[in-house]
Amino acid sequence: MNAMTEHTITIKGKAYRLPLYLPDATFGVVRGVTPQDLHACGIEAVVMNTYHLMQKPGSSTISSLGGLHKMSGWDGLIVTDSGGFQAYSLIRQNPKMGSITEKGISFKPEGAQRNFLLTPEKCIQLQFAYGSDVIITLDDCTHVDDQHSEQVKSVQRTIAWAQRCRKEYDRLLEEKQISREDRPLLFGVVQGGRDLALRRQCAEALLETGFDGFGYGGWPLDAESNLLTDILAYLRELIPAQYPLHALGVGHPENVLKGYQLGYGIFDCAMPTRDARHGRLFTFTQFSDAPGHGLTGKWLQYLYIQDDKHIKDSQPISPHCDCYTCQQFSRGYLRHLFKMNELTFYRLATIHNLRFMTQLTDRIARLNVH
Repeated sequence: MNAMTEHTITIKGKAYRLPLYLPDATFGVVRGVTPQDLHACGIEAVVMNTYHLMQKPGSSTISSLGGLHKMSGWDGLIVTDSGGFQAYSLIRQNPKMGSITEKGISFKPEGAQRNFLLTPEKCIQLQFAYGSDVIITLDDCTHVDDQHSEQVKSVQRTIAWAQRCRKEYDRLLEEKQISREDRPLLFGVVQGGRDLALRRQCAEALLETGFDGFGYGGWPLDAESNLLTDILAYLRELIPAQYPLHALGVGHPENVLKGYQLGYGIFDCAMPTRDARHGRLFTFTQFSDAPGHGLTGKWLQYLYIQDDKHIKDSQPISPHCDCYTCQQFSRGYLRHLFKMNELTFYRLATIHNLRFMTQLTDRIARLNVH
């Protein structure tokens, strides 16, 4: 297993400080920004999605273009999600779109010309072919409030699929003669909804199978959009400290802090970049480089750029931010771009929110609180 300490994880010989926030580059791109922009914001890793990529641009196209790193121009870390959550969401919304069986996930998205079959083996094969740095196993996702019978089936299927994923992963390592130092990491996903016994059953089976790290599986929020801190904390208790935990789908700034305090080191979410495009910008109420200062009380506030009060506002989005947008442009100008539906606004706003997230993870890393 690649080296991990309490505050870092080493992947393919490079150490990454935790926590890591991964913006969603679902189709191979973080919308509105370039790889150079990502680096300038301090982003070290992105998450891409196998379910979506196998449809657009398609696996043969990705292969022809040299894999995800070369195709996207991103030389940082790439984590690829299996797509189990997306397929589940599609089928949950419309059962006519596909089915989930012991074999895998069969689906036909709206507008598609053919059916797709995502099996555990295919999931691993695709992520290897894409050149992923961290591979996530195929899991059977549920909503936290699904019936107990559904949670039981989900856990049984997730365990079986994880074992098949591990077997295929080992086979490909041997076939391709990839050394332990150069191999992608393999993460299992723990399902079980709110049921603590099922979470334990799933975690223990995946630990026995053997993975480099683990992800929190299932919807992480309750009906009021509050983080399920009790379930997240319980999973951390089940997984030994030497294994990193990825809080899949968790990326609200306040939840990143909570998640890190619970023992999670990796976070991903589309919300910061999506909010940016819609004019909701993140700011700190106070800022200090001193460890532990400024992340208590009400430390996060939102700036809505479309508000009339910003029409002639010459201030930057935040006086605490060193991003390109804040160094160069005023709130008034950004509001003008937003109101004009100017695409440049997408880039400038996204740069700011991404830099906020890396400033946040930098500050959290100095807390050493978990």
